[in-house]
Amino acid sequence: MILIGILAVLVLATAGFLAFGPGIAEAGMNRVLPHRLWPVSDRARALHARLVIGDWHCDSLLWNRDLTKRGKRGHVDIPRLIEGNVAVQVFTTVTQVPAGMNVEENLRLGRDRITALAIAQLWPVRSWGSLCARGLHQAARLHRFARRMPEGLRILRTRGDLSRLLAERAAGAQVVGGILGAEGAHVLEGRLENLDRLWDAGFRLIGLHHFLDTEVGGSLHGASRAGLTDYGRDLVRALVARGFIIDLTHSSEQTARDVLAMTDVPLVVSHTGICSHCQSPRNFPDDLMVEIMSRGGVAGIGYWAEVIGDPSPAGIAGAVSAAVALLGEDAVSLGSDFDGAVPEPFDVSELAAVTEALLAAGLDEAVIEKVMGGNMMRLLDRMLPEA
Repeated sequence: MILIGILAVLVLATAGFLAFGPGIAEAGMNRVLPHRLWPVSDRARALHARLVIGDWHCDSLLWNRDLTKRGKRGHVDIPRLIEGNVAVQVFTTVTQVPAGMNVEENLRLGRDRITALAIAQLWPVRSWGSLCARGLHQAARLHRFARRMPEGLRILRTRGDLSRLLAERAAGAQVVGGILGAEGAHVLEGRLENLDRLWDAGFRLIGLHHFLDTEVGGSLHGASRAGLTDYGRDLVRALVARGFIIDLTHSSEQTARDVLAMTDVPLVVSHTGICSHCQSPRNFPDDLMVEIMSRGGVAGIGYWAEVIGDPSPAGIAGAVSAAVALLGEDAVSLGSDFDGAVPEPFDVSELAAVTEALLAAGLDEAVIEKVMGGNMMRLLDRMLPEA
């Protein structure tokens, strides 16, 4: 009887952990910083309602929340995207994060946090040991949400998908376009043939790195500071040939320079800050950012302290202003890193506070239109496949 009692306690403890543990963990990591209601003037509210808004980066698919319902934790779901008037959101898939993750140096040793999260959230067993399966599982979740909420979410694969979405929104539809991205090309498991699997699943953006050096080359947060490997060069050529958007966020400076030297396509730094505005090992040096943006690329300005210093609407506006001054008004966009295990000043439903802050910072409405989404739509219209 004692053994049965012990087993029952273990079963109940395990069930409780699986039921509540991931949610408790997310609530702690994806916090909204305490704040009073951010003020939004009538002028800013009217402008915000007219904007076509896009965001280059959120990690919401990592967490076992139903994104078709308005949640009580985290930063993003479809109802809150609609409340924030977001037209296009890039949903990235996170497949490997080292324990002790930091922005200075991570070694390719030790425990992987996503393995534990995959098991705790009862992801398919195949994903417990396969990075590619983890990425495809998260992509499948977004497709399921789109099927369940077709009036609220569309997966964008082509230029035609984008133009139809924007036309519907101009006619009054409240629908969000979702674009799938991978945070780190380690999702391919070193096999270029897996690119076809990701493309067929709807992926259109690939970040070369996350927090670790990989078979692709050096990460901005790895130990080697190396550039592209031979495999990494083959991968970049394959990405360009297939039509993927390349995201240099988290890649080492040398990797970024290597990519610049072998490509002529626009490149994205999806969630970042400006180093001269906020000195951080998370941000590329200014000269490198200028070079990356010189061919029509876009930098998505983040919202959290590590990349902008002041995590508030005014702080975001300050970082945007610095980016516009350095890179030009055609190269700046939004890259919140919502649901990316960083505290944020608001959730996406409160995004009008950024429009208010940009006006208060003295930016012209035409520049605000570009930053809030126009520049992103231009790059997508150029880079997404025609059909």
